[in-house]
Amino acid sequence: MFTKIFARSTRLARPTNLVRRGGHGTPSYNEPGGYLFNEKIRVKEDWENIYYYGMGGGFFAMAVALYYKPDTSVVTWAKKEAEKSLKEKGVNLEYTKTA
Repeated sequence: MFTKIFARSTRLARPTNLVRRGGHGTPSYNEPGGYLFNEKIRVKEDWENIYYYGMGGGFFAMAVALYYKPDTSVVTWAKKEAEKSLKEKGVNLEYTKTA
């Protein structure tokens, strides 16, 4: 019984398995040089200014449009309708301090 276990463990620990699995050598890749996309001096392309101004202007226009957007929520509409119906019934909505 021990001989089978010992034989199996030595068979699994053979260095020939390593040669078969990863015997292609070291991985080849480009060493990092410290520059983004290997560009030493950044040169703008022609379309970049149009893109930056267009996106910035679009964000600014959207911010202004969202700031001045009318309030169309159901809660606001219901509050106005409730105030209108209570005023028609004669209920005073303003709190008056007595003391």
